Amino acid sequence: MSIKLLIADDEDTIRNGIAKYIQLHTDRFDKIYLAANGREALDIIFRDKPDIMFLDVQMPLMTGIEVMQEARRADALPYTMILSAYDEFKYCQQALRLGAREYLLKPVRSSDILQMANHAADELFGAAEPTQTELMEEKNHLVELAREYVEEHYYENLMLADVAQKVGISSGYLSTLFQRQLSKGFVDYLNEVRIEHACTYLLQNYLKTYEIAYKVGFRDEKYFSKVFKKIKGQSPSEYRKQSQ
Repeated sequence: MSIKLLIADDEDTIRNGIAKYIQLHTDRFDKIYLAANGREALDIIFRDKPDIMFLDVQMPLMTGIEVMQEARRADALPYTMILSAYDEFKYCQQALRLGAREYLLKPVRSSDILQMANHAADELFGAAEPTQTELMEEKNHLVELAREYVEEHYYENLMLADVAQKVGISSGYLSTLFQRQLSKGFVDYLNEVRIEHACTYLLQNYLKTYEIAYKVGFRDEKYFSKVFKKIKGQSPSEYRKQSQ
């Protein structure tokens, strides 16, 4: 769906900076119009019919309040958010009375402006469907959270369900993410983490094998040795001797 945005501000750095930031961080707005004064803003409103508008109050030729009055009289007022350096109550009162949704005092962070633009688009047209890139980033983030949790709790009696609960997704979904992104199941990944920590203890050479097994989360020394040999290609004792 085509969404049109108007940024009206007589300060070039603010007007162009907001437009550039929005263009860099989202492709949701098909058209972004810029106006350096109130008359330009009104012409764009009548000609191009923007859906959303960020509007300064004090501008040459026409003030933001006058722009809103004329646009409202013609039933052409976009979803309007005021950006102003003036905190006088009369300006805020007039703007809100004319239909402004927000009255923001400068300076306003570009990230906050983007968030408000997206909120306005959500309100007018419904929430945007996440892009493939956004979906992939979310999946990567979930896997990283899971890996961090495993790294912090590998020595506990850790189960897939425990990690999934901490990450906030189902066990089945987390298992699928591990398989797709790491090409291994959760148990295999957990065992690899445990064995890497076991190698550190073996190099230190002051704990017995069964003590290391329990220290890194295994509850059975024989199973620990079996997993160790599968991953490292040699038994824990062979690894220790070779390292020495």
